[in-house]
Amino acid sequence: MAKGNNGKLAQKIGFWVFLLGVILSLVAGFWELSPALISVLIVLGLIAGFLNVTATETTPFLLAVVALVVVTAFGGNVLSGVAIIGERLAAVLNAIIVFVVPATIVVSLRAIYGLAKDY
Repeated sequence: MAKGNNGKLAQKIGFWVFLLGVILSLVAGFWELSPALISVLIVLGLIAGFLNVTATETTPFLLAVVALVVVTAFGGNVLSGVAIIGERLAAVLNAIIVFVVPATIVVSLRAIYGLAKDY
């Protein structure tokens, strides 16, 4: 991340984009995910991936995403069986995944590039 005022601005923008993406994902779980909403979540995820995760945060971020994907895969099936709110909770998890996966791709590619450039 850049130093100085530009770096601080990027951090602030990254924080707000991430917060907006999480809130939108939580709310989106209560409606059907339209193509437009999916596109917005993907773009927010890409921006969050570029602006929020530094090189030192890459491994913890990727580990957290693996845990989230596992919980979503297995927990979504369990939650969908819960009466009244189960399907909505599973939909919230799916919306969060739509937001987080693009960020994960960006962070993973940066990590792979970082490893490859050392050779």
